[in-house]
Amino acid sequence: MRFPYEGVVPLATLADEAAADAVADGLVAGGLPIVEVALRSPYSLQGLARLAARGDLAVGAGTVITPEQLRAAIDAGASFIVSPGLDPEIVEGALAAGVAVLPGVATASDVQRGIRLGLSRLKLFPAGVLGGLALVKAFAPVFQGVQFMPSGGVNEGSLGDYLAHLSVFAASGSWIASDDRVRAGADAVAEAARAAVAVAS
Repeated sequence: MRFPYEGVVPLATLADEAAADAVADGLVAGGLPIVEVALRSPYSLQGLARLAARGDLAVGAGTVITPEQLRAAIDAGASFIVSPGLDPEIVEGALAAGVAVLPGVATASDVQRGIRLGLSRLKLFPAGVLGGLALVKAFAPVFQGVQFMPSGGVNEGSLGDYLAHLSVFAASGSWIASDDRVRAGADAVAEAARAAVAVAS
């Protein structure tokens, strides 16, 4: 299954209902109705379920590192799964459940394992530490037909450069739904979302 989302994929860590609503309302108002909910807080799964129940944005689970988290995320309504690394059990479990999956890769060996699992789109993580666009450019001629979603260190300043490369189908980052913006409210999230959409257009 080809990961179906392109452009910008905002990452959010949800602390409570107020944060969940601010993120969702802001992203929808900003014309970017998609969010990757990081499973990094006690409220994450509840928040994911709350957003998935709205029906006005695509909601996925991020930081999925165990099969148990995978099952819990799918049960909560996740329509896609993002993992920091490439775990065949998580990839195969998501695909068996009919849910799009985007595992993280950091090396050429990871990319080859992803290809063997039938994937042509992979998350490049942590992109900033690994060399960012320079690594994308190095991988591109070797792994023709594979596209990447850089994540980790991506921000509003580097977004356009990443998305301009043909081997990049999307970019992920937490700046759109950062803690400071979420505390400021939906309008602040919407403003950042609109700016990101403008860069991606």
